[in-house]
Amino acid sequence: MQSLLSRDQIADRLLEAAELLEGQGADRFRVRAYRMAAETVRALGEPPEDILERAGLDGLIALPNIGLRLARAIDEMVATGRWAQLERLRGESEPENLFQAVPGVGPETARAIHDTLNIDTLEALEIAAHDGRLETVPGIGPRRAAAIRAALGAMLARRRRRGDDDHEEPAVGLLLEVDALYRQRAQAGSLQRIAPRRFNPSGEAWLPVMHVDRDGWSFTALFSNTALAHDLGRTDDWVVIYFGHPGGPEHQRTVVTETRGPLEGRRIVRGRETECKRHYFADA
Repeated sequence: MQSLLSRDQIADRLLEAAELLEGQGADRFRVRAYRMAAETVRALGEPPEDILERAGLDGLIALPNIGLRLARAIDEMVATGRWAQLERLRGESEPENLFQAVPGVGPETARAIHDTLNIDTLEALEIAAHDGRLETVPGIGPRRAAAIRAALGAMLARRRRRGDDDHEEPAVGLLLEVDALYRQRAQAGSLQRIAPRRFNPSGEAWLPVMHVDRDGWSFTALFSNTALAHDLGRTDDWVVIYFGHPGGPEHQRTVVTETRGPLEGRRIVRGRETECKRHYFADA
């Protein structure tokens, strides 16, 4: 396996992520973890791709200062030459290009996947393919979803996943708490703003980003910058929340204001509506 990025290039990207996280107000321990990981990669006696080829993600995790999340980040950079998390921190995220690396996914389908599911990594796409959400994307039925699932499985087979198919998620109440805190701080103008490349011809730094730790979870929250959010005028309503335990894999959910049904007018976590109903009507 030939890496698309050199050892130093991967280390540089880890260091850049640390600097961006620091500038955006992330926890200092999280920032330090990325800096230490950069030092580890730069000092390796062999290329990261050789370690991955020989021992998979476990080989990277066995290194000092490299947990599962950073091991997956390094693997993503080795395999694709990209790192979705860094592009998101820069405001340059264009996940449609990444999804087109999956056999059978063209530009229109890639765009529909991102705009419908609000996901931006191959791992998130794989989870959506297994839990049924992929079939909610216009133009993707059960047979096509199965084909995409098989293609993704082949692409990611060499990665030694560590049980994150049945991943743990924060309680709905905690996600709603982070959502409320983000919107409050965004409205107060107290958050660092980034200039997304998508749908932003003027280059304006309009998108607030928040990094916060709560109850053993690390969260990153920002307003949705999808085509659908712009078309429907929801760029100040839909909040995408990325979450994970420190060092663990990262997943995401989107929080929106419900427009119909018994939860109309309330903030709900997409895909977890039943739990939201129990959260709001626990005393009923």
